Amino acid sequence: MIRGTSGVALLAAALLLGGCVNIGAGGKPPAQLLSLTTKAVETSNLPRIAGVGQPIVIAVPSAPAAIMSNRVAVQDGPVSIAYVKDAVWVEPPVRLFQRLLSETVAAKTGKVVIDPRQFAVTPGIRLTGQIKSFGMDARSGRAVIIYDAVISRDGGKTVEARRFEASEPVAVVEAVPVGIALNAAANRIAEEVAAWVG
Repeated sequence: MIRGTSGVALLAAALLLGGCVNIGAGGKPPAQLLSLTTKAVETSNLPRIAGVGQPIVIAVPSAPAAIMSNRVAVQDGPVSIAYVKDAVWVEPPVRLFQRLLSETVAAKTGKVVIDPRQFAVTPGIRLTGQIKSFGMDARSGRAVIIYDAVISRDGGKTVEARRFEASEPVAVVEAVPVGIALNAAANRIAEEVAAWVG
């Protein structure tokens, strides 16, 4: 039997609702919505300062249509995709993942990380990418995330590309266990990305 991912520090992966959300016309609201929470901890409350060309911008990644929805995809065959019953993200996972990356990179590097939707500045580092997988692989019984990242430094003078992959075992394919496993996998990738960004 596959052992489930530890829930330590991941309780916030499921946000309980009081029945105020309705998914779809006439549908019942989910018992909980899933989110992603960073494990990285800010070590200082001191302000961060970045000059022109120094901030890091992390863009919302692109993704296939199956991942762009608020549901958790299950790859149950070479060409077939289903969804985990009652598993609904609080917002599209591409935005959750971008926020997790931003928080983790900021905490791990101590650098200024800005959201491209909020600031019109010239970044020193720009991180973009595509999520290839973000859900359950029913064949392996694991939650899988694959992120193809592209980083441009020095205002685009140098460009690097790298693939990041992480997976976690899931004992029972249900909303909360899958959400916890995906949160753990996302944090592993975010920490690797932070080390790469430097």
